[in-house]
Amino acid sequence: MSNQEMLLGGGFSLIPPFSATGGTITTVGADTVHTFTGSGTFTVANAPIGFTVQYLVVAGGGGGGEGFYADGGGGAGGYRSGTLALSSGSYTVTVGSGGAKRTNGQNSVFSTITATGGGKGSDGNAFAGNGGSGGGGGATNQAGISGGTGIAGQGNSGGNGYTNGSNRFTGGGGGGASSAGAFATFSISGQGGAGLQNSISGSAVFYAGGGGGAGYQSPPASGGTGGGGDGGTYNVDNGTHNGAPNTGGGGGGHPGSYAGSGGSGIVIIRYTTPN
Repeated sequence: MSNQEMLLGGGFSLIPPFSATGGTITTVGADTVHTFTGSGTFTVANAPIGFTVQYLVVAGGGGGGEGFYADGGGGAGGYRSGTLALSSGSYTVTVGSGGAKRTNGQNSVFSTITATGGGKGSDGNAFAGNGGSGGGGGATNQAGISGGTGIAGQGNSGGNGYTNGSNRFTGGGGGGASSAGAFATFSISGQGGAGLQNSISGSAVFYAGGGGGAGYQSPPASGGTGGGGDGGTYNVDNGTHNGAPNTGGGGGGHPGSYAGSGGSGIVIIRYTTPN
């Protein structure tokens, strides 16, 4: 007898079948996957006892710093994964947008799980933002600026900026889900921290890489694996400064007017389809 049937008074009575809706629905073997690239609702009907889902919740990445000297990369959006027991009902899903340049990313939410938006990169005249992962620090002609802090279990801190006070101004990398943003040095800006790989969608994908730091008169740094945007050099736009959409990657810093926006987040829910 299947779990959709029940013996009642000598006969069989059908129990209403399980169903779930929301997002883009795909199958991976015996599992069902719901992918949200924008906000929506995950609705479960007739959930069996002990129904449990896997989840990946990634927040929007922080925007890169932008100013005259050197600027930090944006921190990656917070990265959270695990399992969650659910009953029948509707669950709001919020997919955080990436922050515009010099702006923190937005939170992503699924049920009781919240991933915090990435911190903005410092523009040399302001502190780097704190967030799921912290933004990278920038630099003025007087001092390097410290990177922002990340949240334990979601991401890491951004790297510090550097200046020698005369002709070198380099920005720190934004933090990523698996590693901190690199500190800037005399010779190069800080690379964005690396993200984490996850196969919940059925494919191995990296998420939540930090944005690369910018250089004023020195080479910029690349963004971290997982959608981080590359840093830039003064008055040069190489077109790769934005964090990748639906990865939570941080935007790359730029000492001019081309700093990158953070990449939007994503929510993915997976479960073994009940019989």
